[in-house]
Amino acid sequence: MIKYFLSEPLWFKLLVGTMLLLSILFSSSLVPDHPYYEGGSKLAAAVFFTAYGINMRRNRKISLIFAALAVVSLILSWRNFQ
Repeated sequence: MIKYFLSEPLWFKLLVGTMLLLSILFSSSLVPDHPYYEGGSKLAAAVFFTAYGINMRRNRKISLIFAALAVVSLILSWRNFQ
């Protein structure tokens, strides 16, 4: 998996790494317990899952799983922002 990740373009590595870091950071106890931070965390996770879902479009099952996870993350993010 690491070999596969390292073979990706730089923009993809930066996007995925940043979104994963933001998701972990905003969901941690280091930030205040505010709905916008929780919503931002789930939104970053949705971008992460969408990027990997598009990247793995050759394998339809895995791509659909990532798309479903992205939709769930978007719904949870929307509920936190309301």
